[in-house]
Amino acid sequence: MKNRRKKRLPIGISDFKEIIENNYYYFDKTKFIENILEDGSKVKLFTRPRRFGKTLNMSMLKYFFDIKNKGENRKLFENLEISKSEYFEKQGNFFVISISFKNYDAESWESGFNTIKNEIKLLYNEFYLIRDNLNQSDLADFDAIWLKKNNADWINSLFNLTRYLYELSGKKVVVLIDEYDQPIIDSYIKRNYEKCIAFFKAFYGKVLKDNNYLEMGILTGILRVAKENIFSGLNNLEVHTILDDEFTEYFGIMENEVEKSLEDFDLKYELNDVQKWYNGYLFGEKKVYNPWSIINFLKNGKLKPYWVNTSENGFIKLYLQKMKKEIFDDFSKLLNKEEIFEIINDSMTFGNLEANFEKNIWNLFFHSGYLTLAREYNENNEETYLKIPNEEILKMFSNMFIEVYFGNSNNFSKLTNALKNGNIENFKIELNKILLENTSIFDVSGIYKEQFYHGLILGLILKLKNEYEILSNSFAGKGRYDLLLKPKNIFERKEGIIIELKAINTDNLKLNSEKIHEKLLNECEVALHQIEEKEYTSILKNAGIDNILKIGIAFFGKEFEVKFARE
Repeated sequence: MKNRRKKRLPIGISDFKEIIENNYYYFDKTKFIENILEDGSKVKLFTRPRRFGKTLNMSMLKYFFDIKNKGENRKLFENLEISKSEYFEKQGNFFVISISFKNYDAESWESGFNTIKNEIKLLYNEFYLIRDNLNQSDLADFDAIWLKKNNADWINSLFNLTRYLYELSGKKVVVLIDEYDQPIIDSYIKRNYEKCIAFFKAFYGKVLKDNNYLEMGILTGILRVAKENIFSGLNNLEVHTILDDEFTEYFGIMENEVEKSLEDFDLKYELNDVQKWYNGYLFGEKKVYNPWSIINFLKNGKLKPYWVNTSENGFIKLYLQKMKKEIFDDFSKLLNKEEIFEIINDSMTFGNLEANFEKNIWNLFFHSGYLTLAREYNENNEETYLKIPNEEILKMFSNMFIEVYFGNSNNFSKLTNALKNGNIENFKIELNKILLENTSIFDVSGIYKEQFYHGLILGLILKLKNEYEILSNSFAGKGRYDLLLKPKNIFERKEGIIIELKAINTDNLKLNSEKIHEKLLNECEVALHQIEEKEYTSILKNAGIDNILKIGIAFFGKEFEVKFARE
């Protein structure tokens, strides 16, 4: 019997009409429309990480509400969830103004403002037929925007368009603004924030605040950025962040949807394997999968990073560089798959981010999708535990760790290659190069405790994640080992590796170099004895791995020694 033909997957396609008309695989999110209409608030802001379906949902709303091509668009929704709803009668009842700033990327405010003007000009071009119905004054204002004249009123451009359409049709207008915060985030990175925020405060305020021609406004973005500045006085704004339960199922893929898609594409992977890579997000109280990653996984059939390769993550890197000294310990814990305890809220602004980087950087990471809730969120005191959500983000964090603390990774491939081939002499040489050539790593702490070196070595060896399951601070035998590398393919006969780390107390700074060297070697012996005494190798032997490399490393500042044994 022939296998049924699988639908194509909409990789990089965020136009709802294109997906439906070309019969692409679609996770039905049209009930979102019903929930929006039932909610009743006039202006809504949905904040979600990038690639979590915001643009596709906005496209869906445009085709549903837009009065233009009403009959043709109605066919797009047949047999989808919204077609069963009483709210289906709202289809095609409004003029829709839809604008997106998702592709905004400008080195200066001048070039950025020109990008904004071009987007608004294209929007006006969609409605050029209404020119014939405008009075002389409004026609002059319309043409000033349409032709990008020097006297164009860009601040009032969206508001004026809602007025023109209302006066023409007698119907209030739906306004959709996708990725409203992208220009603001970009301008902050490029250091032209003040001019940008001044424009958008007026621009958004005019169309969304006290606009009698507005039926409903919907905005999407990554962050609830500077709410008190951008939306000053906007008392009809309702914000839905990743801390809320409401609307969660429409931004991301639910577990039942993932299970069905695995079946539809004949993928034999266990659900927990897919969970490890792409799940882990807790939005409100619901578990959510990353849509971009799931769709790419369904197409390629391989568990590997997809989402983290879609952006340069400039905003995140900027703050990691600024805060690398202060966050080293927490960064190391996250790489170690541990939780960190932080204060999280949904009203972060650039102002309070600047005022207290150390507190707010994790807030930024959380809302951007790089961390997730590890436990239930307490909204009363805003204190919670955070963790890296999945293997995909862990890989990104390990690469960022190297980039932020070491600048380049030229020597790391040699170091990890030496380690996996069991060449300890070369491993020592390469580790020595890294420590000597990247002295800034030792600026992050005045006291080099074992945890410091644990984070350091873990960050370096995570490059081997494709070949090894890397475990850290886990239990085996009669104790808790520091680092363990378990080959993913035991038939390749690679060595299992256990690393135990020691740090000489910095109170002993008066020791001469000979004594330091002697003490380092002794501590290496202590580390190897600990591996043996605590029977850490049992976890590898139980997995059928008999070739085991045991490594003891002892540190004193930038100096270190290594000893090893095999069994």
